[in-house]
Amino acid sequence: MPVEKKGKKGSSPSIASYYKVDGDKTSRTRKVCSRCGKGTFMAQHKDRNTCGKCGLTEFNQ
Repeated sequence: MPVEKKGKKGSSPSIASYYKVDGDKTSRTRKVCSRCGKGTFMAQHKDRNTCGKCGLTEFNQ
């Protein structure tokens, strides 16, 4: 029996929503994790930002 592939593990299909395009310039809409580096975005909560990869939490004031 053939096994169907469901996609690459760990990839986010909504990664395009993490960037904003204004003409020729692109900017990030979410904060990048300071511990993990480029390509790892932090989740936005009401009072904090958290990294799902390393668990870093930054509280908003």
